[in-house]
Amino acid sequence: MESTASQDNRETIPTSNPSETSPSAGNALGDAGAVGPTSPRSERDARSERDARSESGAGPWRAESLRQSRRRCREIANSHYENFLVATVFLPKRLRQPFYDLYAYCRTADDIADQSGSRQEALDGLAEYAKQIDDVYAGRPVSGIFVALAQTVRDFDLPRRSLEDLLVAFRQDQTVTRYGTVEELLDYCRYSANPVGRLVLKLSGCLNDRTAELSDQICTGLQLANFWQDVARDRDIGRVYLPADVMRLHGVTEAMLGEAITPQPLRRLLAAECDRAEAFFRRGLPLAEEVPAWLAKDIRLFAHGGLATLAAIRRIDFDVLRKRPKVTKLAQMRLMLRACLGRLN
Repeated sequence: MESTASQDNRETIPTSNPSETSPSAGNALGDAGAVGPTSPRSERDARSERDARSESGAGPWRAESLRQSRRRCREIANSHYENFLVATVFLPKRLRQPFYDLYAYCRTADDIADQSGSRQEALDGLAEYAKQIDDVYAGRPVSGIFVALAQTVRDFDLPRRSLEDLLVAFRQDQTVTRYGTVEELLDYCRYSANPVGRLVLKLSGCLNDRTAELSDQICTGLQLANFWQDVARDRDIGRVYLPADVMRLHGVTEAMLGEAITPQPLRRLLAAECDRAEAFFRRGLPLAEEVPAWLAKDIRLFAHGGLATLAAIRRIDFDVLRKRPKVTKLAQMRLMLRACLGRLN
């Protein structure tokens, strides 16, 4: 995690701005070298830089800072190449940089939450991110990846609440490690997963009440599928996402999570929860009929990827403590091909 840059080193974009990072953030951006090729500048890039110069009166160095920040966001996205490739395979070129900017924010915030040296360090880092979101919408100076994010917020009028809701979930992970009811877990998903879908819809120009509701279904389904895939991993870091009320219903105790082979009561619980997650995907898939064709392909790809994760859990008879279920590379390639051919429904 990088700490906050000094106020003197931040850049200003009127109307939108946060800050990533540390006294070394400038160096990190300056070194921007290479985790994969960078895309050529788009007309939107050039227009954004002209607007930033004219409105801030900052001169050519301001545009260079924006270019550096965007390059850093691309590096972060490319450093998670496989995940980001799936997310952007059908993405129009004009939207790639905004997606890089948004991904960099989500990725670095998540890393603060999960990779900080202590709970307090994570909370401090997330508090700094929250402060910088304040700066974005107040038009105060920012640095690092937030120069690019601020421009994207400004260009697309991204909703502040969605950016802040993600931080709510990351903070919650530092203080809440058990969930008493299904409702509590679904409320967590409202912060941890659903904002991402809404931000993507906003970038794509198709966010409304109907699409937001359907997107929430898919995003919640993806989050639940991830929980049931990673029961053992989460247990090892002290987190249990299985709701206590459901555990009681199926006769599951927390001690069972420490066993090498998944006990039958836990398998029955996971079978029921995988069915619940599948229902979220099925309810959300009509979203593909409400959005542009390119986004519809991505939506179907993600939803069917989540369904494939549930199938992988079922295939090992819910024995998630012995072996982490995975969607094979071959299965992923098949899904990608079917999406390209328009054969995912």
